[in-house]
Amino acid sequence: MRVLIAPDGFGGTLSPAAAAEAMAAGWRACTPADVLDLAPLSDGGPGFVDVLAAALPEARRLEVTVRDPLGRPVSADLLVDGVTAYVESAAACGLHLVTPADRDVGSSTSYGVGELVRAALDAGATRIVVGLGGTATNDGGAGLLVALGLVLRDAGGHELGPGGGALRGLASLDGSLDPRLAAVELVAATDVDSPLLGLRGATAVFGPQKGATREDVALLDDALARWADVLEERQGVSVRDAPGAGAGGGTAAALLALGATRTSGLALVVEAVRLAERVAAADLVVSGEGTFDGSSLAGKVVAGVARLAGEQAVPCLVVAGSVRVGRRELAAAGIEAAYSLEDACGVEEAMARPAEELEALTGRVARQWSPPGRATVEGSGAPVR
Repeated sequence: MRVLIAPDGFGGTLSPAAAAEAMAAGWRACTPADVLDLAPLSDGGPGFVDVLAAALPEARRLEVTVRDPLGRPVSADLLVDGVTAYVESAAACGLHLVTPADRDVGSSTSYGVGELVRAALDAGATRIVVGLGGTATNDGGAGLLVALGLVLRDAGGHELGPGGGALRGLASLDGSLDPRLAAVELVAATDVDSPLLGLRGATAVFGPQKGATREDVALLDDALARWADVLEERQGVSVRDAPGAGAGGGTAAALLALGATRTSGLALVVEAVRLAERVAAADLVVSGEGTFDGSSLAGKVVAGVARLAGEQAVPCLVVAGSVRVGRRELAAAGIEAAYSLEDACGVEEAMARPAEELEALTGRVARQWSPPGRATVEGSGAPVR
């Protein structure tokens, strides 16, 4: 049997590539007759640059130092392929860069993403694709625009501090954007289609994952509403209801206000790694991610993989850190079954030993779905060790 293993990353514990390797190790150990094809994926969030780098071997990686969500220096890569540069927002302001004790969604900033865009401009890119998702921020991309030249001021003319919380006092946007942006095509590669504001927006849906309380959510959504108003006054573009504007803590909204076009981050990656033809060649597809919940079905990796599998009438399974989706939702998404590390070993073990526990759980799944035998690596014909 040919098995395609195509997961996203598992939160801050495993990259897409590490998750795929752990799942493959478990599958190989229990049903070694199967031919495994590993296709780690990203929807624009963590792993975006790594996944594209593997699919674009002629591209060059550039390492730069930028600010993390709390303003500390962090190393981040961008990928340059001809005139196109690929930037990963999570590399600069990802949730994985901040410990749970240090999370402060009201003051975290997307400034580092703007620094990555600036580095892409320095590299001579005339097309910049920004992967959005998995951020610790909720500032609507305000930090990104500050890094690119704008100044946020309150009614008294004082410069505002970083973070979405400060945007409640925003009165004006001063300064000038980097003039090189005028000659550049910007693309916002989003992981969700959520708008900036409201019950489906950046704050309400993703704020609690970043440490926001119920009170924080209300205040931050008001702050983003003010941000949308001032941004529209400055740029002449309304972003508050634009699909995908809520991606990356609203960083997509700032990019859209700069004239960026929006695309699905997953669709971009799927094309780059030729996923559709790899699904068509498989007998079974196994995807996965850290938390499989309702937001997973709004443009993220698992839903996209399941859709492609359904189009080819190939069964699709999900192995996740936790599963918050019911049977009806699974069936509607074209997923045969979902398996949870949380149920298999508990949260503490899953967090302490993510690769080992993912390997063990995937092995148990393999026993249910494939008979035991002798394995080969994709394309090699040699036994897997």
